[in-house]
Amino acid sequence: MKLVIASNNAKKRKEIDHILGNLGFDIVAAEYTVFVDVEEDGATFAENAQKKATAFAAANHCAALGDDSGLCVDALDDAPGVHSSRFAGEDASDADNNEKLMAELHSMDNRKAHFTCTIHLQFPDGRSLCAEGRVDGEIRKTPSGQTGFGYDPLFFCPELGKVFAEATADEKASVSHRGRALRALAEQLQSFV
Repeated sequence: MKLVIASNNAKKRKEIDHILGNLGFDIVAAEYTVFVDVEEDGATFAENAQKKATAFAAANHCAALGDDSGLCVDALDDAPGVHSSRFAGEDASDADNNEKLMAELHSMDNRKAHFTCTIHLQFPDGRSLCAEGRVDGEIRKTPSGQTGFGYDPLFFCPELGKVFAEATADEKASVSHRGRALRALAEQLQSFV
């Protein structure tokens, strides 16, 4: 199935492309994708994923996969949540967001957190599928590792025994929220008519 990845984030596109390629999807290359600036103002991951997928499907006249995901920290009442990419402000960098998270958790003992991902696959004919994935872990006090993006240098995954930024792309994809959501979507597609 040919589809576009409904994201303007190059790092996220690369990660999704890697996982979907392993699942046998035919991804339209970025240089052939019509990009759309979608305001992520939904109250939930699902709302934002749907908005992106719908806009990209209409602009590209083919199936589009929208993803919205974020970090939910128990001690912060699941913040930053849908605001994960702009936790430290609208134009915040990954480093800015990580610094703010470390500052907010500085004196807290409860460092449990999880990543959540909602995937929305929109077809041009109006049909759609949705899948979710989650991975539990904890926030480390200092960042480490050189791979990944976002909160990966701080998110320790017990299943891997390391922070996401220390994992290879395949290791991360095997347990990540995004990998789980995409595999769940692939399973749904097998019986989708």
